[in-house]
Formats: sequence, structure tokens, C-alpha cells
Amino acid sequence: MSHTLYEASVQRVQRCELAVPGSNPGMFEKALKSGADFIFLDLEDAVAPDDKLQARKNVIEAINDLDWKGHGITISVRINGLDTQYMVRDVVDLVEQAGHKLDTILIPKVGVYADVYMVEAMVNQLEMQQGLKNRIGIEALIETALGMANVEDIARNGASGRLEALHFGVADYAASNRARTTNIGGLNPDYPGDQWHAAISRMTVACRAFGLRPIDGPFGDINDKDGYKAAARRAAALGCEGKWAIHPSQIELANEVFTPPAAEIEKAERILAALKEAAAQGKGAAALDGRLIDAASEKMANNVVKAAEAIAAKGQ
Repeated sequence: MSHTLYEASVQRVQRCELAVPGSNPGMFEKALKSGADFIFLDLEDAVAPDDKLQARKNVIEAINDLDWKGHGITISVRINGLDTQYMVRDVVDLVEQAGHKLDTILIPKVGVYADVYMVEAMVNQLEMQQGLKNRIGIEALIETALGMANVEDIARNGASGRLEALHFGVADYAASNRARTTNIGGLNPDYPGDQWHAAISRMTVACRAFGLRPIDGPFGDINDKDGYKAAARRAAALGCEGKWAIHPSQIELANEVFTPPAAEIEKAERILAALKEAAAQGKGAAALDGRLIDAASEKMANNVVKAAEAIAAKGQ
């Protein structure tokens, strides 16, 4: 083990993140009771330019008036991009008017660490100005070729500040790379496998190296439940902790995939028990069900057990 270690910055259950347009307040109450772990109220892509200012007001009102915590929801807002005229007031108004109830800010299209630094510097000043007791986290969308080219630097530098998680934004990433794709997050039959594998894997490794949460992004075909679950399973296999839902029908699918099944939890607990017994006998390894288990097995088993405990603690 390297002497250089980056501990996880903030632990949150994030199996499913529901995207809700800030311009559609009629969806806020439904989202509150949706069963999603995370909800981000969107001020960016889901909101037309003429609706941006009203959407911001809607979102601030919803954060203040609705009982997100009482429903076990972590509340986030996706602000507009740093290259727009809306971003500054998004951050200022959100923190000044609803910062005491806001959990995280999601920055779109992060290309370099300086993008994160700019928002973090603003939040630092605003939190002091408002005398806020809670610490607002930052999450970043990796959804451009530039962002992926700099993902390790973004994770490394951001981990010492407010950055908690990186999200893979497959739609804009595909556009940035001029990739041919059949739908958002879907697979191209002309590619021999999963064309998103390398990108998600690279982002996940950067997250795990520097203590951040890796989250997979959207799947566009809301009628293709099997396709959504397959994409979620691939992301989970690579180490992602959760996936977006762009429709309420996808929430249950994400929660199912990213919740360790009972058989997996039971096996993990047996591994830990067997290794504890072996340690009492002065042994560093053991045999379980005809297979060798050792310190690496213990780490993997602990990951499963801790994830299950965190989910159980939410009461869901």
C-alpha cells in the first residue's frame, strides 16, 4: 500500500440521482416522494433560455419550502455552465437564499480543475458571508473530451476541497467526441462491446484514487428498462456507486442494481467471519466454499457490507 492515501471526502448514499427541470415546479412534489437518494434540480440543459431566471426562483423556493431531508433525499442543483451569463447569479442566489438547506452544487461541463476552483471560491466567500453552519459540497460533470483528458487532475486537486463526486455525462461526451451513438447511454451495434467502458473506467479510477464518488449519467430511452439495467450493471461492475434517472420509472431500476442483494451481503459477512476465525488461529488466509480468501477478499467484502449498512441507515 502506498504511503500516500486519499480518504473518501464525504460518504453519501447515491444509488439513484433523479434529474428534475427547474422550470417545471409541478414535478417537485412528485420528486420528493420518488424514492431517489439524490435529486438535482436542473437550471442547465433541461431549461430553455427564456425560462432560466424563473427556474432559478422556482428551485430556491422548492429547496426552502419542501422537506427533502424528511424524505431521506440529498438535494443538489445543477447550475448553468461557467461560459454562460447565468452561472454567477445561480451560485450567489442559491447560497444566499437557500444555502442552509442545499447539500451540493453540480457543475456541468467541467474541463479543467480551475472550473471547480472558481465555483468553490465563490461558495467559500458566500458561506462566510451568510454564516452558514453546513458545508455545501461540489460535484462535477465530466462530459467533454477536455474534461476526460484532465479528469485525474480535476479529481486530484478537487479532493482537497469541496469536490465530492464526478458524474459521467454521456450525451455531451458523445457529442464532444463526435461519437456515433444510437441513443443517450445506449450501445452502438457497430462497436464490438461497450463504447463507454474506457471513459467510465477512467473516471472511476480517478475518483477512487482521490476519495471521490463515481456516478454514471443518463440513459435516454425511458421505455427500455432492460437497456437501462444493463447500463447500470456495467457501471456498477466498474465501481460506480449510482446512476441518473431522467424519468421516475428508472429510479426503482437504479436502486435495485446499486443495492447489494441479500445473497451478496450474506457471502460478504461469511468471508469476514472466516477471515476473523483464521486470524485468531494466526493465519492470514482461509478457505471458503473451496476458494482461497485473503486480505483483498476482506476489503471487497467490507465494501459490500458498508454499502448495505449505509443504505439500511436511510430506512429504505
